[in-house]
Amino acid sequence: QVQLVESGGGLVQAGGSLRLSCAASERTFSRYAMGWFRQAPGKEREFVASISSTGFSTYYADSVKGRFTISRDNAKKTMYLQMNSLKPEDTADYYCAAGTAYLRIGEFDNWGQGTQVTVSS
Repeated sequence: QVQLVESGGGLVQAGGSLRLSCAASERTFSRYAMGWFRQAPGKEREFVASISSTGFSTYYADSVKGRFTISRDNAKKTMYLQMNSLKPEDTADYYCAAGTAYLRIGEFDNWGQGTQVTVSS
């Protein structure tokens, strides 16, 4: 199990950009597939993007494809989510998570505490 801490959330205008970070405390960070999920008020948590342990492969939800970019730096034990062209519907609490396979989005079970993103119209 790896401890994860998100940061970088905030308030931005529609069309703006924001970069989220997820820092891991474990030296074994590079063994995990990683992902970003979000939860808006009154809605269930939904998948945003995931990345393989090496960073070679990525997977995106249709709602963010072309706007968001997931990346990781295993040497820094950090994962990132670059969010561009933000929309009000992107407003949510964003969570990073660790799993065993980047395509098995239902099996991510190691979560950070979340960081809030608010996009104004």
